[in-house]
Amino acid sequence: MSFNNPQLAPLEVNPTTDEPFLRIEGFDDIIITPPRWDDAPRFMPYLNDPRVYQWMQGPPVPYLLSDARKWLGHIRSLSDNVLADLEAARDTPELITVGDCPVFMIRKVNEDGSELQIGAIDIVRCCRWGEVVKSLEDPDIYVVDMTRKVENAKINFERDAGDPEIIWEFGDYLAPAFHGRGIMTAAVKTILKKWALPRMNTRIVRAVTFSGNIGSKKVFLKNGSRHIITLPDHTVALSSSTPSSAASSTLSAPLLAAATLTTP
Repeated sequence: MSFNNPQLAPLEVNPTTDEPFLRIEGFDDIIITPPRWDDAPRFMPYLNDPRVYQWMQGPPVPYLLSDARKWLGHIRSLSDNVLADLEAARDTPELITVGDCPVFMIRKVNEDGSELQIGAIDIVRCCRWGEVVKSLEDPDIYVVDMTRKVENAKINFERDAGDPEIIWEFGDYLAPAFHGRGIMTAAVKTILKKWALPRMNTRIVRAVTFSGNIGSKKVFLKNGSRHIITLPDHTVALSSSTPSSAASSTLSAPLLAAATLTTP
């Protein structure tokens, strides 16, 4: 990859490693980079910490190295594909629209130039909450309709890159030592403002938090979200193959769903 590729904008590029990154607004020493293959053992401890995993729906507990490598492989492929598209379009005069964000890992840059991975953030096509839909009677009200879950997820994944009707969702975590500093609020703002809106044409974002996770709720409310529905004792399908074969689990706490509707 070449750091003089104009298609990388607004990413900066580390002149030493040739790695692109986004600098989190308001934090000169916090950046978001693509995932690295040696990240797996570094973030494992975070996802085995109850202060982190108690607010996450999805990652297994205990979180094993094999789990970390599987997730890393998935997001690494997303990142690599976007960066490859940007490289292929380097001579295109206008900035192209891409289908994903190439940076995921939140890192603190130390004074000596070394970096510490302290969290992660991703914005991906929403696949888990297809049952949360607008009411047919009143489009300002959201309801749960399990009969539409699988089809909605399928439609969302089949939309072309840049389609403003794509529903995106955020996933994130931060090492406990860095909680309460406003880092994640700034990270979400940075991803939305610098990449999701201008480079992915993102217009609909859905964030889902446990009702007791006050910090996470504040992150999204501060970034323009509005609360749309609370899902008490909600059952979530873990497989979207067919409704009949989908495994499910009942959440131990109510969920709050919030949607961010953003225009340029």
